[in-house]
Amino acid sequence: MWHIRTVTRDEYLRVPFVLVVESVEKPGGDWLRRASYPELPGAVAEAESAVEAMDAVDAKRVSIITERLHRGQYIPVPRPPI
Repeated sequence: MWHIRTVTRDEYLRVPFVLVVESVEKPGGDWLRRASYPELPGAVAEAESAVEAMDAVDAKRVSIITERLHRGQYIPVPRPPI
């Protein structure tokens, strides 16, 4: 008999997703920072500073994982939790 172990919310939140931070030019010549977790669809945030963008995308990561768990949706796991 096989036993399928359920992954907990905390374990999903410990998955080390790749974080990308880049500078992007807005129309008009102003610049902002964009942070994303490319392995987690929808996890993108933009802000004036890199730190603000990283904080915002991390909050979005938590929200996306929590919502997907609540809805019973698939959560991509590119590598095991740390």
